[in-house]
Amino acid sequence: MTPRILVAGVGNIFLADDAFGPEVIRALGRRPLPPGVRVRDYGIRGLDLAYDLLAGCATAVLVDAAPRGHRPGTLSLIEAEPPDGTVAPEAHGMDPATVLALARHLGDEPLPRVLVLACEPGVLPDGDDLLGSLSAPVREAVGRAVDALHTLVPALLDDPAVPLPPLGRPVESGTPPPAALPVTAPGGTQNR
Repeated sequence: MTPRILVAGVGNIFLADDAFGPEVIRALGRRPLPPGVRVRDYGIRGLDLAYDLLAGCATAVLVDAAPRGHRPGTLSLIEAEPPDGTVAPEAHGMDPATVLALARHLGDEPLPRVLVLACEPGVLPDGDDLLGSLSAPVREAVGRAVDALHTLVPALLDDPAVPLPPLGRPVESGTPPPAALPVTAPGGTQNR
């Protein structure tokens, strides 16, 4: 049976905060998600992820470090835009737009709904420098990302088209809600 949801860790473990996605996947090993969810660390294997996006899941949640202009450690939930033909498919690119363009190029199947659980990095390398571990704010965000996935994934299993929290509204580091993401109730009101 094809899993209904794919949770994909994306990032290079040798490039400091870029390792956020793989670290969240590792933390999910201690707190597994419910049945019907495939959890996988893709690292920097964009081609593998592109093929898995074509395997029939209803929703994919990419977990990645992404500079968005917020404080380091800030989580954002973003609905990825479907490829519009302006991004060239590339087998070695791992940003969501490149992976979606590659998946669209590789198959005729419709792409799943793709969400990105992004963390604002604090430390990314300059050039070819290899950097070891996550910065303190990004390391702290790993647990909040796991909490967020434990809130988001069951809702997506119930209804793959469930409305998300208001997109573009980040969840700042240190925000107290245990689930780390606000929940949108019917009618558009937020519950915390």
